[in-house]
Amino acid sequence: MVASQAHALDWRDGDVPVSRRFEDPFYSFEDGWAESAHVFLSGNGLPDRFRAGFRIAELGFGTGLNLALTLAHWAGPGRIAFTSFEAFPLAPADAARALARFPEAAPFAPLVSELLATGRVQTETADIRLVEGDARETLPAWGGAADAWFLDGFAPARNPELWDDALMAEVGRHTAPGGTFATYTAAGHVRRALSAAGFAVERVPGYGRKRHMTKGVK
Repeated sequence: MVASQAHALDWRDGDVPVSRRFEDPFYSFEDGWAESAHVFLSGNGLPDRFRAGFRIAELGFGTGLNLALTLAHWAGPGRIAFTSFEAFPLAPADAARALARFPEAAPFAPLVSELLATGRVQTETADIRLVEGDARETLPAWGGAADAWFLDGFAPARNPELWDDALMAEVGRHTAPGGTFATYTAAGHVRRALSAAGFAVERVPGYGRKRHMTKGVK
């Protein structure tokens, strides 16, 4: 499942990838690993909620950083499911370069490359799927549901299609009762859309210099 069109990048501050399409970095210049842990793990009450069969879904696979972070914190027993929706997958070599910035991600970089090439990887601890295409089309067609959502598209001002009301409604529809979401953005229209989608939404402190982020429970 190699991307049909390469996602053009610039590299800044060493090996931080910045999307030319969206003019936005894939993760924090400060510390992407720590930022993702704060936003997506802590924001969803993880790893404390992990259990066998736990299901994570994600909007915006990017470099695979959140997948690597998740696998680094899941030791079993049993397996979890991780499904990511991505319209513009990176080339495997670019994802590997981006993950090389984080020693903690090194054990999972080959798996990320395999997933970008094939679309699905199964390991002893996880069933991982990458769904390529516009999430406004692929998410409604998905037959699954998530216990936790990582909403990690590019900034709403630069990538509004991934944050529109109809797509946030689909996130709600594909969330198990008691399921959660977390996202780095605190944009008011995103919070309102997620509230309308059935979540109790909360604005909380963000990572580093970012004052606020958003999380919620269905």
